[in-house]
Amino acid sequence: MLAHRLRLSLLGFLVSTVICGAPARAAGPYEIIVERDVPAKMRDGVTLRADIYRPKAEGKFPVLLQRTPYDKTGSLSFGVKAAQRGYVVIIQDVRGRFRSEGEWYPFKYESQDGYDTIEWAAALPYSDGKVGMFGGSYVGATQYLAAIASPPHLTGICPVVTASNYHDGWTYQGGAFEQWFNESWATGLAMNTMRRRVESSGNALLWTSILPLTAYPVLEAPAGEGVATYFRDWLAHPNYDEYWKQWSIEEHYKQIRVPVFSIAAWYDIFQGGSLRNYVRLKSEAGSEESRRGQRLLVEIGGHAGGGRKVGDVDFGEKAPLDAEELMVRWYDSLLKGEKNGIENEKPVKIFVLGKNIWRDEDDWPPSRAKSTRYYLHSAGAANGLSGNGTLNTNAPANEPPDKYVYDPADAAPTIGGPLCCGALPTGIGPEDQRPAEGRSDVLVFTTGALAQDTEVTGPVSLDLFASTSAVDTDFTAKLVDVWPNGYAQNLTEGILRLRYRNSQEKPELANPGQVYHVTVDLWATSNVFLAGHKLRLEISSSNFPRFDRNMNTGEEQARATRMVKATNAIYHDREHPSALMLPLVQ
Repeated sequence: MLAHRLRLSLLGFLVSTVICGAPARAAGPYEIIVERDVPAKMRDGVTLRADIYRPKAEGKFPVLLQRTPYDKTGSLSFGVKAAQRGYVVIIQDVRGRFRSEGEWYPFKYESQDGYDTIEWAAALPYSDGKVGMFGGSYVGATQYLAAIASPPHLTGICPVVTASNYHDGWTYQGGAFEQWFNESWATGLAMNTMRRRVESSGNALLWTSILPLTAYPVLEAPAGEGVATYFRDWLAHPNYDEYWKQWSIEEHYKQIRVPVFSIAAWYDIFQGGSLRNYVRLKSEAGSEESRRGQRLLVEIGGHAGGGRKVGDVDFGEKAPLDAEELMVRWYDSLLKGEKNGIENEKPVKIFVLGKNIWRDEDDWPPSRAKSTRYYLHSAGAANGLSGNGTLNTNAPANEPPDKYVYDPADAAPTIGGPLCCGALPTGIGPEDQRPAEGRSDVLVFTTGALAQDTEVTGPVSLDLFASTSAVDTDFTAKLVDVWPNGYAQNLTEGILRLRYRNSQEKPELANPGQVYHVTVDLWATSNVFLAGHKLRLEISSSNFPRFDRNMNTGEEQARATRMVKATNAIYHDREHPSALMLPLVQ
């Protein structure tokens, strides 16, 4: 709260100094002008408000636009810096948030409001007509949803740690409900909605006739009903249906006709979609300029945190990178036509874990990465760290399956990993997985100590043969780097709700006891397993509360309260060669 007040005070100071004619220059060629709560009327009459930072100079300048549900005043620092460098920076509260009118509902109005705001910004007297967008998470969604509306004056977007589909990879993953994110995000959003209700109902004239005076209520708490109707709508649409398709970016790649600088992150909750956007836009975008203009940066953390230390792990002095500066440099080239060397650089830059270095690549995923099968093996007792599960490149022969009992009332816990918004008591990002690996309902398959450095860079998946005693259950998978001291560092993970094994649009319950051949998508990583380290796979049926618990009953998950235990089996024999699919780089 103190930091928020300081930001507001600084903003007021900047406005005052410009109005009074005193120099507002800090470190750049331009003094700046700051205008607060500038109105822009949308096509349906709703007024949205923005703060505008611009050079105090004659002439026209390109626009950098951010549309945010998180309070526009939070971008003061960037607004000042970019305006000093010759940009008009517009930070707008989206519909129904903070200073903007209307009702807030995620995703619903972002295409039309984004289009209208871009065209309004391009027509401002100090704008040169070129508009680029920037920002992360939901602010990335506001960019993509605007881009699919194809506004004529949009010139580029720079979405940071955001998704490609607001069903799979945002609200759900592999059919499982992203419980921690959905609940914590909805609660955070609802705070501003409730505050707006309080402000709109705080009229003292309503209570002046109340006697005795001690009965004066001062303030009445507004009703909480309907404060976040979208949360119930998310639960009411567990399948990938028209509710989701209308604003899925994956369904509208052809409508994106501008270059995109995508920024993704290892350990980020939207990593899968960030990488998918880059890969698919290269071939599916609606213009040659857009297809050829894709760039990708993959850093560490994202929603899990930034800097050199994320979660439990210090990734070294090379890890911090000024992605904001890289974005401005990209826009210097795209919007201003500056020859700053970016046109000669490789389009992909990734941070390689383990070695903890940055590396430029010709593409993502690297074409030199070879998909390699690491087969699961055991004598039928891979349960926990004390079990006999192993992992190697030799195909299995005759081996018994591994079985475990998944009890929703005692679900395997989330320990670190890709989380938002806020950490759980068990951490965020990379954390030691051994507490979970000590459970009998977590199968552990581990290689021997590696004789040499082994790099895994690219998409990771689990090719799995499994059965269950229930009509539905989940299968989770986690790739882990085991250090010589035993520390078990999670790298990337995935989940599959069995009813969605064939389609996320049409769920099918399972036949108890039948063996199913399924794929669990673990998204991707870039990690060098150093010599002496071990490569590990964990398999279980829960990762709670990151994902909701499957009750194993086949009932509607949103309303289910009845739990049953499921005996789940993982097969790894000649007929059922379950394997972890790893992209090895030589």
